[in-house]
Amino acid sequence: MVEVPAFCRLSDQGLTLLVRLTPRSARDAIEGPGETADGRCHLKARVRAVPENGKANAALEKLLAKECEVPPTSVSVTGGATARLKTVEIQGMPEELLARIGAVVTRR
Repeated sequence: MVEVPAFCRLSDQGLTLLVRLTPRSARDAIEGPGETADGRCHLKARVRAVPENGKANAALEKLLAKECEVPPTSVSVTGGATARLKTVEIQGMPEELLARIGAVVTRR
């Protein structure tokens, strides 16, 4: 079994991630794990999209879908739509998704 990172939770439907999103970046990228001032772990991500009308959230969903090799419809921001810290659900086989997100984080 793969170790579950602190920014991840397994569910029957897939994974739940806590993500800190930085919009208006120079590139779209997953930067790896981070920690807030109060000690909560999150996954750091950057997108080029602006934070207007859900464009940055949509770009984050597309980025995570690409990195986890799942259809874009399998990824959705379920919490923090207007905040930097977001809850993201990825539907699929939990163990496979965990391995893929682990590979993405270790590549960085």
